[in-house]
Amino acid sequence: MGYNEQERAFIEWYPRGYGVGFKVKRRLFETQTEYQRLEIYETEGFGKLLVLDGTVQLVEIGEESYHEVLVHPVMLAHPNPKRVLVIGGGDGGTLREVLRHDTVEKAIMVEIDEGVVEASYLYLDVAKDLLDRLIKKEEPRAELIIGDGVKYLRETGGERFDVIIVDSTDPVGPAKLLFSEEFYRDAYEKLNDEGLYITQAGSVYLFTNELLDAYKAMKKVFDRVYYFSFPVIGYASPWSFLIGVKGDVDFTRIDLERAKKLDLYYYDPERHETLFQMPRYVRKLLEGQ
Repeated sequence: MGYNEQERAFIEWYPRGYGVGFKVKRRLFETQTEYQRLEIYETEGFGKLLVLDGTVQLVEIGEESYHEVLVHPVMLAHPNPKRVLVIGGGDGGTLREVLRHDTVEKAIMVEIDEGVVEASYLYLDVAKDLLDRLIKKEEPRAELIIGDGVKYLRETGGERFDVIIVDSTDPVGPAKLLFSEEFYRDAYEKLNDEGLYITQAGSVYLFTNELLDAYKAMKKVFDRVYYFSFPVIGYASPWSFLIGVKGDVDFTRIDLERAKKLDLYYYDPERHETLFQMPRYVRKLLEGQ
């Protein structure tokens, strides 16, 4: 796994010998942060590549294929999302998409690794201006907190949110706490009476067991749970997402009038129903939980 200097390529190897790779021109930056190994590469055709602990997080050209579908389906399904919490997402792409919604009055991003924020600001053209404003505390509708999202949800006082978005690393290793029943219960408690929670849940084909485990745990907590998949550039697609509902919000229906203002590139609000397609065997496994 990782950078092959002889081949001038970065390859992320998934289980069972499946890999996703990019041809690279050079490695721009590498460091060991307090939490993980961080690398940034310049690719031949997709801009810069962000890698954490050997796993692809994003490439600049195509990152919206992840950030759009993580953010806009839940934002458009909620009738009036005013307060939003983002856990993770240190590159700023998720918060950038959240702030495109005029309804948002306050958004908080809790990122555990300050090194990710700093490197994204210095090297990536994803949300540079937004990160600059957050670092300088000049963004009127958003706040950056460097801290543990698990502890933040457990310990924050009376704060409540309309939408909670978890933009984490894969549902294995250190990020497993973000896919636990205990964490879901804390998130449910911090949602308003009508609220939506969304998390990425890994590769449909290669992390199927992790997807099933997360889905089963969420069903114990949320009033309803939905699942969908989407092809994400740089990931072992299709990539899965899980949505937890509190109250009467209907995730199958979205506000198309608000959607018209967004002019999205990957996620098509007019074809929202196509998100729910899942390989038949995976759907049967999920419905058996």
